[in-house]
Amino acid sequence: MDDYALDCFRRAGRIAAECREWARANIQPGVRVRDVLETVEATIRARGAQPGFPAQSSRNFVAAHYCSAPEDDLRYEEGDCAKVDIGVHVDGYIADTACTVDLSKDGRWQGLIRASSDALAAAIATIEDGLPVGEIGAAVERTILAAGFQPVRNLTGHGLARWKVHTAPQIPNYAERGGGRLRAGTVFAIEPFACTGQGFIREKGKAEVFMLTRPPTKAKGLDRDMLKEIEAWRGLPIARRYFNHIDREVVEDTFAKLARQGSLVRYPPLVESEDVMVAQTEHSIYLGPDGVEILTAAA
Repeated sequence: MDDYALDCFRRAGRIAAECREWARANIQPGVRVRDVLETVEATIRARGAQPGFPAQSSRNFVAAHYCSAPEDDLRYEEGDCAKVDIGVHVDGYIADTACTVDLSKDGRWQGLIRASSDALAAAIATIEDGLPVGEIGAAVERTILAAGFQPVRNLTGHGLARWKVHTAPQIPNYAERGGGRLRAGTVFAIEPFACTGQGFIREKGKAEVFMLTRPPTKAKGLDRDMLKEIEAWRGLPIARRYFNHIDREVVEDTFAKLARQGSLVRYPPLVESEDVMVAQTEHSIYLGPDGVEILTAAA
């Protein structure tokens, strides 16, 4: 970890924390989800950075990857358990953070949200060089179970690297054997998900998050200008709404052709059962020579 990379990670973390806290304060019943996400992304750009991935806000039984389409008029509702997940990159160095907002009048989701945030604190308290990731998962699982909820077992934290949102090691939300170890000089995200159900998610719904995973092959009619814009993201996740300035038919045709050739991967929303609520809390962390540095801590 050289000084330049660490400075970029830190800048990305500060911007991500600022946007998270703005979203936490402004997610309210009646507010349009897309307005929150687009404001977050505009703020990131105004601070001299770029989204590390499309801002997302998943409600209730949707655990992750709900990303507003360009015409999406969905609004937050009273009683929602609303998550917001934000990524920021500075020259490819990424910070990733999330929080959950209780939109009920009676605070019914406060215990669930606290279980997730307490699990993150417990996980951070275990961090040291060489620690098996399963021990982090054990701290998360123990904390969430003690609160009377279940961790989501098929979502994980992850390493962060330049132009890569998800790298090794995967950091589980339950105790497991094997896996990697934390290493000094690295950056990673820990993101406990707590839920009122069994703790297993599946894909459901239309994808609005995409990622170019390999160089595309030439295809007849493939729009070269849009392809250049996609390639400029260097393999980071993108959203359909990034291309509002391009004719919609061109956007859909380009995505479809890239998907058919296996160059573009779609990421649909990730959901639990419809009667289940899910909360998420996440920080990006640098394990340096002086110990733990929470890059996305609130100012």
